[in-house]
Amino acid sequence: MIGRLCGTLLEKNPPQITLDVGGVGYEIDVPMSTFYHLPAAGERISLHIHHVVREDGQFLFGFAQAGERAAFRQLLKVSGIGPRTALAVLSGMSVDDLAQAIARQEAGRLIKIPGIGRKTAERLLLELRDKLPATTAGTSAAAAAVPDASSDILNALIALGYSDREAGAALKQLPPGCGVADGIRQALRLLAKG
Repeated sequence: MIGRLCGTLLEKNPPQITLDVGGVGYEIDVPMSTFYHLPAAGERISLHIHHVVREDGQFLFGFAQAGERAAFRQLLKVSGIGPRTALAVLSGMSVDDLAQAIARQEAGRLIKIPGIGRKTAERLLLELRDKLPATTAGTSAAAAAVPDASSDILNALIALGYSDREAGAALKQLPPGCGVADGIRQALRLLAKG
């Protein structure tokens, strides 16, 4: 099985990328959290890989962080959750946000993710309880709130009709520690200029 790939990024077509490793181009699906942090085409990258072999083909899923891959694998263990849905969950929220939602039993946060209905959200809450690590120890409440704000700002921009790419690009330009309301205002100003 393939566990890690290092090579040159050839193409970026969300959610899929093409990675050249020793002259072989691997098509890899990545969550948006990884996609937004990819360098420009032609740069070298390294990804943690989850390799799926089915009778209709082989599929590679790549993650910038080992924690993302671990969360992806936990999601796949939930009945009714396949690789595409697991990828959607990790594209809709960070691993820390997912762990918080599971720990606090917040089905509403999971339902906001496209493709996740109430029954699926409740199944995730039930089956993932105590399976995902709580948010990283030692982070302050203010630091823990920042990923929530980023996720909320991103979701608001997408709800307003901006593409994932446009919303992600605007989000990267916001100052760290920005609140939700202020972040949305600043992102809309940035998007209006572009």
